[in-house]
Amino acid sequence: MAKHETPLLDQLESGPWPSFVSDLKQEAARRAKNEDNIEYQIPVDVVDDLLGILELSYKHGRTHWKHGGIVGVFGYGGGVIGRYCDQPENFPGVAHFHTMRIAQPGGKFYTSDHLKKLCDLWDMRGSGVTNMHGSTGDIIFLGTTTPQLEEIFYELTHEVGQDLGGSGSNLRTPADCIGQARCEYACYDTQDLCYDLTIEYQDELHRPAFPYKFKFKFDGCPNCCVASIARADLSFVGTWKDDIKIDQEAVQGYIGGELAPNGGAHSGRDWGAFDIQKEVIDLCPTKCMWMEGKELKIETKECNRCMHCINTMPRALHIGDDRGLSILAGAKAPILDGAQMGSLIVPFVKAEAPYTEIKEEIIEPIWDWWMEEGKNRAWFRNRATTRTSSGKRMRLKAAGIVTLTNSENTIRDKGEKPWHLFHPDTILINRWKTGSPISARSNTTIFIRPSSPPTKANGSIMKSCSPACWCMSPKPAMKSTPFAAVAPAPCLSP
Repeated sequence: MAKHETPLLDQLESGPWPSFVSDLKQEAARRAKNEDNIEYQIPVDVVDDLLGILELSYKHGRTHWKHGGIVGVFGYGGGVIGRYCDQPENFPGVAHFHTMRIAQPGGKFYTSDHLKKLCDLWDMRGSGVTNMHGSTGDIIFLGTTTPQLEEIFYELTHEVGQDLGGSGSNLRTPADCIGQARCEYACYDTQDLCYDLTIEYQDELHRPAFPYKFKFKFDGCPNCCVASIARADLSFVGTWKDDIKIDQEAVQGYIGGELAPNGGAHSGRDWGAFDIQKEVIDLCPTKCMWMEGKELKIETKECNRCMHCINTMPRALHIGDDRGLSILAGAKAPILDGAQMGSLIVPFVKAEAPYTEIKEEIIEPIWDWWMEEGKNRAWFRNRATTRTSSGKRMRLKAAGIVTLTNSENTIRDKGEKPWHLFHPDTILINRWKTGSPISARSNTTIFIRPSSPPTKANGSIMKSCSPACWCMSPKPAMKSTPFAAVAPAPCLSP
């Protein structure tokens, strides 16, 4: 019989979907029977009391968990999230209910024996309740007491061979997709890069020194299975520089119905004959595809690597051979505001061990700048970007940390519509005959002002394209920052 009545929680079991309430009740009953004769090191009724306090929270409309304060294992500043109940007399089993974050293996590959070791450890020294995996990527051990933390940490590291993950104002546990281990679209070895950076930055991961949390996530291709573009402070997304490879015979196979589109994923019902125009070409975001007779053509310089055509016709189209990754900065997914995508800072870089360029020219300068400029418990995105009337700007460029002017780093030549791949603010252009590099409509990007406004062939000043440009206002004084001189937007009149 259940220790606590839970009428409100019981309603969560009434729908058609699996319920965590049912799982908790099952675990509570298993612990009570203890058919495996486990020597539980925390109260046997921990899960019963967990259900009880959760029911009370539903009844009162507020949480009954207190902030845990400082709790952890010796030598580490993260990996444990302290949690205490404000009703210890009524629910003694969850008086202490600390969470431990366990670093997951690359690509989340496990053997059944390894999983059994983890579960056996947590059954004996914890609540037995896990989350596989948390939103950051870690294995989550939910609920143990303070005396068990060191015991779990010792057995985890010495017998199971796994480490704690990150928590607090530090580098969170890097997470990656399955990469080249199982996926033909992976443009770089996600697991190797993820592991390399995890080992390289152990101090940043275990000993909080940042203004706030910082996340790496690694996607092998633009399908973004780890959703790094929406959830990481630095997103590493695989891409390629050369042409998409086309098998024209396979294209005709899809058109003729010999091959099922989407790898047969939507074969459960009759969708009619495959229409390449409607299902692929018209859905291309940059309109870089067309049929020329019986051949499919793709204008590579206008392609933004959305992967839709490749996903729809995987037997006919494949990623290019000149592969690397793009790096984006400043994504986060707050509950109230919703996902905010990262901003492109490095269009293309080769991902080759030992990854010195990525570490020394991108990651570490960004950290040095952020630790100097960041505010306590403020997202990296809040310092890396700012919002103006004409859109988002990257403070990192103004600080001289990253630049997109190196032609070797661009994914493609600048075509007629460069905004298909880059925001106009990220492309440096030469509008004035002086040859000075200027940026397009950015009041935060470094550029050099010429000594005089642009003129036409007859000597008259060009007409203004913006109320904020040179032509409509007196020459302002340059504003100084710790990193660079920043000036208002220049005139972009042709």
